[in-house]
Amino acid sequence: SFKEASPYVPNSPYAASKAGSDHLVRAYHHTYGLPTITTHCSNNYGPYHHPEKLIPLTCINILQGQPIPVYGDGQNIRDWLYVQDHCQALDTVIHRGKPGQTYNIGGNNEVRNLNLVNLLCKLMDELAPNLPVRPSRDLITFVSDRPGHDRRYAINANKLMIQFGWRPQTDIETGLRQTVQWYIDHRDWWENLSSGFKIGV
Repeated sequence: SFKEASPYVPNSPYAASKAGSDHLVRAYHHTYGLPTITTHCSNNYGPYHHPEKLIPLTCINILQGQPIPVYGDGQNIRDWLYVQDHCQALDTVIHRGKPGQTYNIGGNNEVRNLNLVNLLCKLMDELAPNLPVRPSRDLITFVSDRPGHDRRYAINANKLMIQFGWRPQTDIETGLRQTVQWYIDHRDWWENLSSGFKIGV
């Protein structure tokens, strides 16, 4: 798992750009004494998540009866961090963290992408009335994997837990249930946001 002192080995231009920003921040702290703190986090999810991302995309496509794209074989593993837990961790780091330090923030919710999508389908079938397609899992469509798609992201957040006692409070099923209900209840929000671009396959 990725620790604060782990070397950066980005496998895609996107990952390299994020690594580059970390190095720039570190250099400003080292050279000019800028009081910076760096955090690395797991995949976030929750209300107001942009519709192009996996969890909101799955929810929206189910509500619209559109295919649910799953990259490759769906066995890629990600750790999911509920956005409220992330905000609480950031607040902890801002008030108690040491300048120049890096802190990992994880959700302790590692899930394979296909299992995540199946859980979202189950929750949608339970919570959403009048779905265009039931069961929702019939919408799952496997698509070509993305170039440079890492098999597993795992983050070690022990430093934050040991030094400050922070722990994520939201398990994956509770967080997903709240998220699914939010997308069901806020159709106007995501319809307005997604009207300017095509989401999905």
